[in-house]
Amino acid sequence: MSFRKRNIGLSSGSPRTPALSLSSSLSSSSNSISAGEVPPLPTAAKISTPVPGVRPSPLDGRPTTSTGTPTLDGFLAGHAGLALGSSLLIEESGTTDFAGALLRYYAAEGVVQGHVVHVVGVGEHWGRELPGLVGAAGGEDGGESRGTERRERMKIAWRYERLGAGGMGARGAPPIPGRTPATSAGSTMPPSPAIPSAFCHTFDLTKRLTFPAGSTINFIPVPAATSNTSPFSDIVHNLTKQLSSGLPTTIHRLVIPTLLSPALYPSHASRPQHILAFLHSLRSLLRQYPSQLTAMVTLPLSLYPRCTGLVRWIELLSDGVLELAPFPHSSDFGPSAGTSGAATGQEEQPQGMLKIHRLPVFNERGGGGSGGSSSRGVGDDLAFTVSRRKFVIKPFSLPPVEGDTEAQKGEAESKQTKVDIDF
Repeated sequence: MSFRKRNIGLSSGSPRTPALSLSSSLSSSSNSISAGEVPPLPTAAKISTPVPGVRPSPLDGRPTTSTGTPTLDGFLAGHAGLALGSSLLIEESGTTDFAGALLRYYAAEGVVQGHVVHVVGVGEHWGRELPGLVGAAGGEDGGESRGTERRERMKIAWRYERLGAGGMGARGAPPIPGRTPATSAGSTMPPSPAIPSAFCHTFDLTKRLTFPAGSTINFIPVPAATSNTSPFSDIVHNLTKQLSSGLPTTIHRLVIPTLLSPALYPSHASRPQHILAFLHSLRSLLRQYPSQLTAMVTLPLSLYPRCTGLVRWIELLSDGVLELAPFPHSSDFGPSAGTSGAATGQEEQPQGMLKIHRLPVFNERGGGGSGGSSSRGVGDDLAFTVSRRKFVIKPFSLPPVEGDTEAQKGEAESKQTKVDIDF
């Protein structure tokens, strides 16, 4: 048995003959690879550049992007975001525009991430009303300073992380000036890891978004077509042209506010031969570009109720379907109203109910079906609250009935325990 001195790398030596014989045998057996030509790497082994605003799903690794609302991302079939190549239909009853707030968050997130945003039916004034950027989602007042400190720490080489405050090494020996730490022969210092961009951001509805350089918003108008011509033909043609002419790594977001609204669409747009053909074409584009395109559509239920066959067909042609049911009036729900989960007196009261009719099912585990952690929120009572900086979705629960002393006592004890425990 022979021993080698530590911290001395093994010599590379002469080229190994087994590898040469293997490559020669491969080249002789394969007619497609000529002599001296290096065969291409498999697709899985290729190192791809990360796309801003896209990360793999924790379930199956498919690429997902954020809707701009962190709580909504958490309810999308366990993928922690909207999977690329899928669409989301948001229905809303009444005269409010809470669904419009979700659309603005979705569009603003795309602008911040550098995605191409396509807006159908509205003009540039809609783009000028996008909410202003506050910061990364989940950060509070000190989020910016903590992010700056983390950036500074990431710039330090990985070997210097173990140095103490006095500049001592791992074994207590002071570093020699002008010399770098010893490395094995033939090895190189790994580069400092790149700082990942935020997946989701926080926006302020009272402010206006400052568009970064190079941001692209494509406003697609609805043409004034005749009754025999579909008003959606030019929309599909415009979208197809943008997708085919762009780079394969460019992410596109399609925003369709208030679909079939009489203020934006002609009266014959609601005919099944027009609207259903458009949704079939949109579904085809989503399947044709599964790693580039996502879509979010809102539909006013006050004009097109869910009991009609047309709306049911629209839901069938959408990958995910959510319904917002705002409360009649906020004054009808005082302090004794229902709470969202463990809501306290400092939290805002819910402004409506959210119903999840369908979530995209992407795998055999049942990503949008019933049962399991991936179907979180399906069949549950959910409430939403819209404030200046966030759109929060939480489970809805009623307070204890007046006179039920045991329930009220238990609620008081839970609040007291929550306040008293400090770590």
